[in-house]
Amino acid sequence: MIKREIYLKQIRPFINKDIIKVITGLRRSGKSCVLEQLRDEIIDSGVKSNHILYLNFESLKWSHLTDSASLYDYINAFVQNKKGKIYFFFDELQEVTNFERVINSLRVDFNCDIYITGSNAELLSSELATYLAGRYISFVIYPFGYKEVLQITGQEASDASLNDFLIQGGMPAIYDLRLDGESAQKYFEDLYNSVILKDIVKRYKIRDVDMLERIIHYALDNIGRVFSSNSIVKYMKSERRKVSLETVMSYLNAANASHLIRQTKRNDVIGKKILKVDEKYYVADHGLRNAILGVEDLFSVIEQIIENVVGMELLRRGYKISVGKVGTKAIDFIAEKRGKRAYYQVSYLLTSPETIDRAFGIYETIHDNYPKYVISMDKLNFSKNGIVHLSLLDFLTS
Repeated sequence: MIKREIYLKQIRPFINKDIIKVITGLRRSGKSCVLEQLRDEIIDSGVKSNHILYLNFESLKWSHLTDSASLYDYINAFVQNKKGKIYFFFDELQEVTNFERVINSLRVDFNCDIYITGSNAELLSSELATYLAGRYISFVIYPFGYKEVLQITGQEASDASLNDFLIQGGMPAIYDLRLDGESAQKYFEDLYNSVILKDIVKRYKIRDVDMLERIIHYALDNIGRVFSSNSIVKYMKSERRKVSLETVMSYLNAANASHLIRQTKRNDVIGKKILKVDEKYYVADHGLRNAILGVEDLFSVIEQIIENVVGMELLRRGYKISVGKVGTKAIDFIAEKRGKRAYYQVSYLLTSPETIDRAFGIYETIHDNYPKYVISMDKLNFSKNGIVHLSLLDFLTS
């Protein structure tokens, strides 16, 4: 496994600080790897290994630690007679009932540094926030980006390797285990079922699993398109399936919390406000989406895939993203980080004057001085009027 440096450099400044490090992300996206790499760096810095406790709660080895009391008793015994700071690494901590009580007690009772991971955003639930009262910082781990795929495969940046990435996506196991064809398909199906059953159905006690999957399939099929929960209600009605608006919203929120899909709000650029209806959704890994929906012809969904890739790359780089609304038109991404903003418009190919005008023209009504980009798979540079055109290849490797 490669070093996930893009995340390690975000977390390092908080090592040995009195703040809980919470690492979340899609199941099998590499959270455990990041946790292990942090542990190894701390050991390399001179910390004794017997001052480090690493527990993976998906392992049967720790299956007896099911609640806050049993976990605290085990930790208390481990800490006895040890002097100096203790480092706690808890992987998939949401498997422990009332885990937030343990985390709060550890902060109070011991000289320690705490790192936890979980596959569900509910790890940052109101209960945890209440117990920790602002004493945590969260990091989201995403599947490999194109640059990381090049690093692990040893490939050069090229049209061929980029096309492979647009099909296969960036789930680490695909590259660690060198899966392709039927083996990759089987892996994606198992991963999808694990997310559905463990992170959504089990956690949220969902009874109508068939409807849940139909709603998720709708979201996956419509990545990068604006739609509302009511759109799904109407679609299901056309399919002779009845579902309430509340159920649709609940199921989408559960899928979002599992990090399978990402809800992206619309931002009125002129009115400078977040809109409450008609979001876009993106999928954590487009390779997973391609496999689950049975996409055989990449060209038929290329616009959606490219937009998804750009959106996830911006998130990977630490930006907050929203969809820009300018009158009746839309900007694919408003990316914001540390008080700075940039706009990104995504297109497959700028093959005609009309396509070029559509990609660049949206910026004519935006009169601020923030950077404005158009991203496509073209080799020629179409930059004009201060708007920068980037090839997808250059954007992903920059």
